[in-house]
Amino acid sequence: MDPELEAFIPLIPDADLTDPVAERGKLAALAASVPPPDTSEMEIEDLAVPADPDVPVRIYRPRHAEGAVLWMHGGGWVMGSVDTEHPWAARLADASGAVVISVGYRLAPENPFPAALDDVYAVLKWTAEHAAELGVDPDRIAVGGHSAGGGLAAGVALRSRDEQGPPIRFQLLNQPGLDDRQRTWSQRNFTDTPWMNRDKVAIAWRHYLGSAPATPYAAPARADDLSGLPPAYIASAELCPNRDENIEYASRLLQAGVSVELHQWSGTFHGSQAIVSAEVSQRQIAELGAALRRALAG
Repeated sequence: MDPELEAFIPLIPDADLTDPVAERGKLAALAASVPPPDTSEMEIEDLAVPADPDVPVRIYRPRHAEGAVLWMHGGGWVMGSVDTEHPWAARLADASGAVVISVGYRLAPENPFPAALDDVYAVLKWTAEHAAELGVDPDRIAVGGHSAGGGLAAGVALRSRDEQGPPIRFQLLNQPGLDDRQRTWSQRNFTDTPWMNRDKVAIAWRHYLGSAPATPYAAPARADDLSGLPPAYIASAELCPNRDENIEYASRLLQAGVSVELHQWSGTFHGSQAIVSAEVSQRQIAELGAALRRALAG
């Protein structure tokens, strides 16, 4: 493990996803402890996107931005909000120069699948319809997210393809949760990795799916056909249960004719880029921004 990251392991709270409500408070406290991002060069606005129910979003507008990304926070589908995601959404806007629309989707287990995906899809359609007033080129809209949010981004890309929804320029998938079956080597063997491990992943999927069977929109790795999807940047972490499904999904996209950039970050664990003082975390955040900037360029 990267020594800068390893030094922080004793300070990482032990997330117990069997009690999501309690964990939401811990995540909020953790997000509040992160060094605040510099937002002096961007406008930030909170809005409610009309839907059933309305979806809260926080919009970050850097100067001279042309493209946009719908950004979905992590948290195992059970934690997180536009407030807890603020340190990362603002950093992504700064690093990419893109408008970042941070989506406050509904959380499980109170709102199991497809609630979160419906929220994201509603925001995607709203963004495309209101691109002019948002100052966004409708042909330069990307989707992205971390962990559970990355799975939502991949799921909404599949749904928009299938339903002839708004065109998506790019997928920015950071350690995405893609497969509820947990059959890969990393899912079976990473039982005590920091922050996220096999059992916690299993609990998160149970909360998210509820009593419904998994579909490709919930677990994109289940999709038989990945052709016609947007180009993707996929980042995996070496000590992350999602690692192997991330690499396999990238390979399957490539085989389906989709352009993919894959980065396997050695020495890292799931969500370790939250330790922003580590050099490897700074490189991870910078590369997410650079990949998005390149994808949304003219």
